[in-house]
Amino acid sequence: MKTKTYAGIPEEFAKLESAKIVLIPVPYDGTSTWQKGADKGPEAFLNASENMELYDIETDTEVYKQGVHLVDAVTENSSSETMVEAVHQTVKRYIKKNKFVTIFGGEHSISIGTIRAFNEMYPSLTVLHIDAHADLRESYKGSKCNHACAVYEASQNTNLIQVGIRSMDVMEKTVMDDEKTYFAHDMAIDDTWMDAAIDQMTDNVFITFDLDAFDPSIMPSTGTPEPGGLLWYETLEFLKQVFEEKNVVGFDIVELCPNSKDKSSDFLAAKLYYKMLSYKFQNDEAEDDYNNAFDSDYINKNNSKHNDGDDY
Repeated sequence: MKTKTYAGIPEEFAKLESAKIVLIPVPYDGTSTWQKGADKGPEAFLNASENMELYDIETDTEVYKQGVHLVDAVTENSSSETMVEAVHQTVKRYIKKNKFVTIFGGEHSISIGTIRAFNEMYPSLTVLHIDAHADLRESYKGSKCNHACAVYEASQNTNLIQVGIRSMDVMEKTVMDDEKTYFAHDMAIDDTWMDAAIDQMTDNVFITFDLDAFDPSIMPSTGTPEPGGLLWYETLEFLKQVFEEKNVVGFDIVELCPNSKDKSSDFLAAKLYYKMLSYKFQNDEAEDDYNNAFDSDYINKNNSKHNDGDDY
Protein backbone atom coordinates (compact mmCIF):
# COMPACT_ATOMS: atom_id res chain seq x y z
CA MET A 1 0.00 0.00 0.00
CA LYS A 2 1.49 3.29 -1.09
CA THR A 3 -0.08 6.45 -2.43
CA LYS A 4 1.93 8.85 -4.56
CA THR A 5 3.02 11.13 -1.72
CA TYR A 6 1.89 11.80 1.83
CA ALA A 7 -1.06 14.25 1.81
CA GLY A 8 -0.52 14.84 -1.89
CA ILE A 9 2.47 17.07 -1.19
CA PRO A 10 4.66 18.06 -4.15
CA GLU A 11 7.32 15.52 -5.04
CA GLU A 12 10.08 17.96 -4.12
CA PHE A 13 9.05 17.63 -0.47
CA ALA A 14 8.57 13.86 -0.60
CA LYS A 15 12.01 12.62 -1.65
CA LEU A 16 13.80 10.45 0.89
CA GLU A 17 17.14 12.15 0.34
CA SER A 18 15.93 15.59 1.43
CA ALA A 19 12.96 14.79 3.68
CA LYS A 20 13.47 15.18 7.43
CA ILE A 21 10.42 13.04 8.24
CA VAL A 22 9.68 9.44 7.30
CA LEU A 23 6.19 7.93 7.55
CA ILE A 24 5.92 4.13 7.75
CA PRO A 25 2.43 2.60 7.38
CA VAL A 26 1.88 -0.78 9.03
CA PRO A 27 -1.56 -2.17 8.00
CA TYR A 28 -1.63 -5.06 10.48
CA ASP A 29 -4.60 -6.41 12.41
CA GLY A 30 -3.69 -9.96 13.34
CA THR A 31 -4.35 -10.08 17.10
CA SER A 32 -7.23 -7.70 17.84
CA THR A 33 -9.99 -9.43 19.75
CA TRP A 34 -13.12 -7.35 19.20
CA GLN A 35 -13.75 -5.12 16.19
CA LYS A 36 -11.48 -5.88 13.24
CA GLY A 37 -10.42 -3.28 10.71
CA ALA A 38 -7.26 -1.59 12.06
CA ASP A 39 -5.40 -2.92 9.02
CA LYS A 40 -7.49 -0.46 6.99
CA GLY A 41 -6.39 2.41 9.26
CA PRO A 42 -3.30 3.56 7.35
CA GLU A 43 -5.17 3.80 4.05
CA ALA A 44 -8.03 5.75 5.64
CA PHE A 45 -5.53 8.05 7.36
CA LEU A 46 -3.67 8.70 4.13
CA ASN A 47 -6.88 9.37 2.22
CA ALA A 48 -8.02 11.87 4.84
CA SER A 49 -4.58 13.51 4.83
CA GLU A 50 -4.93 14.23 1.12
CA ASN A 51 -8.00 16.35 1.88
CA MET A 52 -6.54 18.26 4.84
CA GLU A 53 -5.34 21.85 4.77
CA LEU A 54 -1.56 21.90 5.11
CA TYR A 55 -1.25 25.28 6.82
CA ASP A 56 -1.39 24.95 10.62
CA ILE A 57 -2.97 28.05 12.12
CA GLU A 58 -1.73 27.56 15.68
CA THR A 59 1.97 27.26 14.84
CA ASP A 60 1.78 29.43 11.69
CA THR A 61 3.69 26.74 9.78
CA GLU A 62 3.48 24.44 6.79
CA VAL A 63 5.38 21.50 8.24
CA TYR A 64 5.21 19.41 5.07
CA LYS A 65 7.91 21.71 3.66
CA GLN A 66 10.33 20.05 6.10
CA GLY A 67 9.90 17.03 3.83
CA VAL A 68 7.79 13.93 4.50
CA HIS A 69 8.75 10.71 2.75
CA LEU A 70 6.10 7.99 2.60
CA VAL A 71 7.74 4.57 2.82
CA ASP A 72 6.26 1.41 1.34
CA ALA A 73 4.05 -0.20 3.96
CA VAL A 74 5.36 -2.97 6.17
CA THR A 75 3.08 -5.82 5.11
CA GLU A 76 4.67 -8.82 6.86
CA ASN A 77 1.76 -10.65 8.47
CA SER A 78 2.67 -14.32 8.64
CA SER A 79 2.69 -13.98 12.44
CA SER A 80 2.65 -11.20 15.00
CA GLU A 81 6.25 -12.07 15.90
CA THR A 82 7.51 -11.71 12.33
CA MET A 83 5.53 -8.50 11.91
CA VAL A 84 7.09 -7.03 15.06
CA GLU A 85 10.57 -7.92 13.83
CA ALA A 86 9.89 -6.44 10.38
CA VAL A 87 8.70 -3.18 11.97
CA HIS A 88 11.69 -3.19 14.34
CA GLN A 89 14.20 -3.50 11.51
CA THR A 90 12.44 -1.02 9.22
CA VAL A 91 12.17 1.66 11.89
CA LYS A 92 15.77 1.19 12.95
CA ARG A 93 16.97 1.49 9.36
CA TYR A 94 15.38 4.89 8.92
CA ILE A 95 16.54 6.21 12.29
CA LYS A 96 20.06 5.42 11.11
CA LYS A 97 19.39 7.47 7.99
CA ASN A 98 19.00 10.50 10.26
CA LYS A 99 15.25 10.84 9.82
CA PHE A 100 12.45 11.73 12.23
CA VAL A 101 10.63 8.42 12.04
CA THR A 102 6.87 8.16 12.43
CA ILE A 103 4.66 5.09 12.13
CA PHE A 104 0.94 4.70 11.50
CA GLY A 105 -0.80 1.39 12.30
CA GLY A 106 -2.50 -0.97 12.41
CA GLU A 107 -3.24 -2.40 15.78
CA HIS A 108 -1.14 -1.62 18.85
CA SER A 109 1.06 -4.72 18.61
CA ILE A 110 3.09 -2.89 15.95
CA SER A 111 4.40 -0.64 18.73
CA ILE A 112 6.41 -3.48 20.23
CA GLY A 113 8.66 -3.24 17.19
CA THR A 114 8.77 0.55 17.04
CA ILE A 115 9.59 0.93 20.73
CA ARG A 116 12.24 -1.78 20.54
CA ALA A 117 13.97 0.07 17.70
CA PHE A 118 13.94 3.45 19.42
CA ASN A 119 15.09 1.96 22.70
CA GLU A 120 18.08 0.41 20.94
CA MET A 121 18.99 3.75 19.37
CA TYR A 122 18.44 6.20 22.24
CA PRO A 123 19.76 5.98 25.82
CA SER A 124 17.49 6.60 28.80
CA LEU A 125 14.36 6.51 26.66
CA THR A 126 10.98 7.53 28.01
CA VAL A 127 8.00 5.90 26.34
CA LEU A 128 4.92 8.09 26.67
CA HIS A 129 1.98 5.74 26.24
CA ILE A 130 -1.33 7.53 25.61
CA ASP A 131 -4.14 4.98 25.61
CA ALA A 132 -7.40 3.85 27.17
CA HIS A 133 -5.90 0.43 27.93
CA ALA A 134 -2.90 -0.55 30.03
CA ASP A 135 -1.57 -3.09 27.47
CA LEU A 136 0.75 -4.57 30.10
CA ARG A 137 0.13 -8.29 29.73
CA GLU A 138 3.37 -10.23 29.35
CA SER A 139 1.60 -12.53 26.92
CA TYR A 140 -1.95 -12.98 25.68
CA LYS A 141 -3.56 -15.81 23.76
CA GLY A 142 -0.21 -17.55 23.54
CA SER A 143 1.84 -14.64 22.17
CA LYS A 144 4.05 -11.91 23.62
CA CYS A 145 3.40 -9.88 20.45
CA ASN A 146 -0.32 -9.38 21.02
CA HIS A 147 -1.97 -5.96 21.06
CA ALA A 148 -2.67 -6.50 24.79
CA CYS A 149 1.11 -6.72 25.34
CA ALA A 150 1.97 -3.52 23.44
CA VAL A 151 3.99 -1.85 26.22
CA TYR A 152 4.94 -4.74 28.47
CA GLU A 153 8.46 -4.80 27.04
CA ALA A 154 8.67 -1.03 27.44
CA SER A 155 7.67 -1.38 31.09
CA GLN A 156 10.72 -3.59 31.63
CA ASN A 157 13.27 -1.74 29.50
CA THR A 158 12.31 1.95 29.37
CA ASN A 159 10.92 4.75 31.49
CA LEU A 160 7.24 4.08 30.75
CA ILE A 161 4.65 6.77 31.51
CA GLN A 162 1.01 5.93 30.86
CA VAL A 163 -1.68 8.55 30.29
CA GLY A 164 -5.46 8.21 29.89
CA ILE A 165 -5.77 4.65 31.20
CA ARG A 166 -9.30 3.55 32.06
CA SER A 167 -9.43 -0.17 31.24
CA MET A 168 -7.18 -3.00 32.43
CA ASP A 169 -7.04 -6.53 33.79
CA VAL A 170 -6.38 -6.96 37.49
CA MET A 171 -3.14 -8.84 36.83
CA GLU A 172 -1.71 -5.80 35.07
CA LYS A 173 -1.55 -4.10 38.47
CA THR A 174 1.44 -6.31 39.27
CA VAL A 175 3.36 -4.77 36.36
CA MET A 176 2.08 -1.20 36.40
CA ASP A 177 4.03 1.62 38.04
CA ASP A 178 1.27 3.50 39.86
CA GLU A 179 3.41 6.62 40.26
CA LYS A 180 3.85 6.90 36.50
CA THR A 181 0.28 6.01 35.52
CA TYR A 182 -2.31 8.73 34.97
CA PHE A 183 -5.79 7.27 35.12
CA ALA A 184 -8.54 9.08 33.24
CA HIS A 185 -10.78 9.41 36.29
CA ASP A 186 -7.98 11.16 38.21
CA MET A 187 -6.99 13.37 35.28
CA ALA A 188 -10.57 14.67 35.09
CA ILE A 189 -10.22 16.38 38.48
CA ASP A 190 -6.46 17.08 38.60
CA ASP A 191 -5.14 20.22 36.93
CA THR A 192 -1.52 19.26 37.62
CA TRP A 193 -1.28 15.93 35.78
CA MET A 194 0.41 17.33 32.68
CA ASP A 195 3.27 18.94 34.58
CA ALA A 196 3.61 15.92 36.83
CA ALA A 197 3.90 13.52 33.89
CA ILE A 198 6.42 15.69 32.06
CA ASP A 199 8.55 16.04 35.19
CA GLN A 200 8.91 12.24 35.21
CA MET A 201 10.22 12.09 31.63
CA THR A 202 13.85 11.78 30.59
CA ASP A 203 15.17 14.01 27.81
CA ASN A 204 14.48 11.57 24.96
CA VAL A 205 10.79 10.70 24.54
CA PHE A 206 9.03 8.33 22.16
CA ILE A 207 5.23 8.69 21.98
CA THR A 208 2.94 5.76 21.26
CA PHE A 209 -0.58 7.08 20.76
CA ASP A 210 -3.54 4.71 20.70
CA LEU A 211 -6.48 6.61 19.26
CA ASP A 212 -8.87 5.03 21.76
CA ALA A 213 -7.27 7.35 24.31
CA PHE A 214 -9.75 9.88 22.92
CA ASP A 215 -13.32 9.87 24.10
CA PRO A 216 -15.62 7.98 21.68
CA SER A 217 -17.66 11.16 21.25
CA ILE A 218 -14.83 12.51 19.06
CA MET A 219 -13.10 9.25 18.05
CA PRO A 220 -15.69 6.48 17.61
CA SER A 221 -13.72 4.53 14.99
CA THR A 222 -11.45 2.39 17.11
CA GLY A 223 -11.40 -1.33 17.78
CA THR A 224 -12.18 -0.99 21.49
CA PRO A 225 -13.72 2.41 22.35
CA GLU A 226 -13.92 3.29 26.04
CA PRO A 227 -16.04 6.07 27.62
CA GLY A 228 -14.41 8.83 29.62
CA GLY A 229 -11.50 9.64 27.33
CA LEU A 230 -9.43 12.64 26.35
CA LEU A 231 -10.80 15.53 24.33
CA TRP A 232 -9.08 17.37 21.50
CA TYR A 233 -7.71 20.56 23.02
CA GLU A 234 -6.53 19.09 26.31
CA THR A 235 -4.65 16.47 24.30
CA LEU A 236 -3.02 19.09 22.10
CA GLU A 237 -2.10 21.17 25.16
CA PHE A 238 -0.30 18.20 26.66
CA LEU A 239 1.43 17.17 23.42
CA LYS A 240 2.58 20.70 22.70
CA GLN A 241 4.13 20.94 26.16
CA VAL A 242 5.91 17.59 25.72
CA PHE A 243 7.35 18.66 22.36
CA GLU A 244 8.47 22.00 23.78
CA GLU A 245 10.16 20.62 26.89
CA LYS A 246 11.54 17.29 25.68
CA ASN A 247 13.35 15.83 22.68
CA VAL A 248 10.61 13.79 21.06
CA VAL A 249 12.57 11.31 18.95
CA GLY A 250 9.62 9.78 17.10
CA PHE A 251 6.05 8.59 17.49
CA ASP A 252 3.49 6.09 16.33
CA ILE A 253 -0.30 6.36 16.05
CA VAL A 254 -2.37 3.18 16.12
CA GLU A 255 -5.84 1.63 16.26
CA LEU A 256 -7.80 3.64 13.71
CA CYS A 257 -10.60 1.25 12.71
CA PRO A 258 -12.36 3.04 9.82
CA ASN A 259 -16.13 3.28 9.65
CA SER A 260 -17.60 3.67 6.18
CA LYS A 261 -20.47 5.77 7.54
CA ASP A 262 -18.38 8.29 9.49
CA LYS A 263 -15.13 9.80 8.21
CA SER A 264 -14.62 12.20 11.13
CA SER A 265 -12.28 9.79 12.94
CA ASP A 266 -10.10 9.47 9.84
CA PHE A 267 -9.72 13.24 9.72
CA LEU A 268 -9.01 13.48 13.44
CA ALA A 269 -6.19 10.97 13.01
CA ALA A 270 -4.84 12.88 10.03
CA LYS A 271 -4.99 16.17 11.91
CA LEU A 272 -3.37 14.67 15.03
CA TYR A 273 -0.44 13.36 13.00
CA TYR A 274 0.06 16.71 11.29
CA LYS A 275 -0.26 18.60 14.59
CA MET A 276 2.42 16.46 16.18
CA LEU A 277 4.76 17.15 13.26
CA SER A 278 3.94 20.85 13.50
CA TYR A 279 4.85 20.92 17.19
CA LYS A 280 8.11 19.07 16.51
CA PHE A 281 9.31 21.38 13.75
CA GLN A 282 7.59 24.70 14.48
CA ASN A 283 10.89 26.46 15.24
CA ASP A 284 12.85 24.91 12.35
CA GLU A 285 13.40 26.41 8.95
CA ALA A 286 12.79 24.07 6.05
CA GLU A 287 16.36 24.49 4.84
CA ASP A 288 17.88 23.65 8.24
CA ASP A 289 19.58 20.29 8.61
CA TYR A 290 17.89 17.73 10.84
CA ASN A 291 19.88 15.77 13.40
CA ASN A 292 17.99 13.00 15.15
CA ALA A 293 20.78 12.91 17.76
CA PHE A 294 20.89 9.21 18.47
CA ASP A 295 23.94 8.27 20.51
CA SER A 296 26.44 6.25 18.46
CA ASP A 297 28.54 5.49 21.54
CA TYR A 298 25.44 4.03 23.19
CA ILE A 299 24.74 1.97 20.09
CA ASN A 300 28.27 0.63 19.88
CA LYS A 301 28.25 -0.30 23.56
CA ASN A 302 25.03 -2.25 23.10
CA ASN A 303 25.83 -3.71 19.69
CA SER A 304 26.53 -7.14 21.11
CA LYS A 305 22.96 -7.28 22.45
CA HIS A 306 21.24 -5.71 19.45
CA ASN A 307 23.15 -6.68 16.32
CA ASP A 308 20.97 -6.67 13.23
CA GLY A 309 23.88 -6.98 10.81
CA ASP A 310 23.90 -3.32 9.71
CA ASP A 311 26.74 -0.89 10.23
CA TYR A 312 25.98 1.84 12.70
